[in-house]
Amino acid sequence: MRIEGSAPAIDPQYTVVRDPIAIQAENRGIIQAVRAINASGNLGEDRELVFSLDRQTRRPVIKIINKDTKEVLRQIPNDRVLQLSQDIKVFA
Repeated sequence: MRIEGSAPAIDPQYTVVRDPIAIQAENRGIIQAVRAINASGNLGEDRELVFSLDRQTRRPVIKIINKDTKEVLRQIPNDRVLQLSQDIKVFA
């Protein structure tokens, strides 16, 4: 499992006060689920599930990548949707 850690600082206008213990428990659950998926081999031996945050929109992004070439095979949401989201944010 891989979670990309190069995300920028959180925009304060989108920060919601949440219980840190609940956040940690939620994150542990997500990490365990992603590890289980990657370990199961259901995606294929050369594929890996990756969770990250988009730098501009701060939205979660889910990718299936080729472990050897690092090529993104599938991404949700795709780059076009992320760009539209950023455009809407700029004009709002």
